[in-house]
Amino acid sequence: MRLITLVSALAALQFSTVTLAAEPVSAPRVLAHYGELVHASYADAHSGALALQQAVDAFVAAPSEAGLLAARKAWLAAREWYGQTEAFRFYGGPIDGEDGPEGQINAWPMDEAYVDFVDGAPEAGIIADRAIPIDMDTLAGLNEKDGEENISTGWHAIEFMLWGQDLYEDSPGRRAYTDFVDGQAPNADRRRAYLKATTELLVNDLAGLVEAWAPDADNFRKDFLADPANLTKVISAIGILSRGELAGERIEVALDSQNQEDEHSCFSDNTHRDIVANAVGIRNVWRGQYTRADGSLLVGPGLRDLVAAKNKAVAARVDGQIDASVKAAEAIPAPFDQAILSGNPGRPKVEATVVALKKQTEGLVEAASVLGIKRLNTALPE
Repeated sequence: MRLITLVSALAALQFSTVTLAAEPVSAPRVLAHYGELVHASYADAHSGALALQQAVDAFVAAPSEAGLLAARKAWLAAREWYGQTEAFRFYGGPIDGEDGPEGQINAWPMDEAYVDFVDGAPEAGIIADRAIPIDMDTLAGLNEKDGEENISTGWHAIEFMLWGQDLYEDSPGRRAYTDFVDGQAPNADRRRAYLKATTELLVNDLAGLVEAWAPDADNFRKDFLADPANLTKVISAIGILSRGELAGERIEVALDSQNQEDEHSCFSDNTHRDIVANAVGIRNVWRGQYTRADGSLLVGPGLRDLVAAKNKAVAARVDGQIDASVKAAEAIPAPFDQAILSGNPGRPKVEATVVALKKQTEGLVEAASVLGIKRLNTALPE
């Protein structure tokens, strides 16, 4: 981080402290800052997707090994920002409410053969069926059609196109750039078109989320922030992500099955970073703080401040639990598909992360009780 950025961040933190001292923390103030945090987070995720799109466009225009590596690097970088936004799910908002794009953006696990060739099935998938047009509308219509694992769009479809199947214990997928070169692989033209179209769709979907949370607009954010009762949704969302989704669906299921197909970003071996990003996203909402992609720090009243105003001990305890979860997640070694195996030295670190997430979820329930929320839901919606 540049010195000027660090100075600005410290100044913002000092300003926030002064402001909080002058004006009591309240649910409306916490919600108002939450709106700023959500918008900033989606804006960074969208910017990351735009950088990915730029790399993809350059690659499909002239496929090369260097171009493929650049696109992979851009995908990994963009995932860091999107992963933090998953703390804004689970209350029927723009991301996963009626007609929300969550399933189109981040659905998993993925049946790779639904899209392209796989080991033992060289003519599998949409790409091999030249009767199927490749454009954004068609791919969106095919996503999850006739099966939850029939994923044709979003982060993981792009991930599969860039890495291919992960058939290796010591590396992620090893798709060759020649898969996209005419004359060197069947359907290379359709593979290029597919990668380009699904990346453009991702960019468009994220732009819609930025718009839904934009300030000073007649949008979801305006209505959501107008009702202080929505604070319950904010804390429930991070509780559900903590227990039902992250500890449960994303980690415990994989620990039980020890199956690579149950890890989130299986083609790129990026699952360990997905877990960290989700844990950081929870901390962002709890503290009302977010470090933006440009290094600047967005600071304001968060749930922690509201709880501390009523019970400092509970606020401090939950804050420590959330920090412990982030640190536990950061300790998970890559690749995740090897760390979950019995006897692997990484498995206890994965298990420790589940324990930490469960503990912080219990803390969030206690914090909610301090705020007068008697029954905080932390289970995934059915």
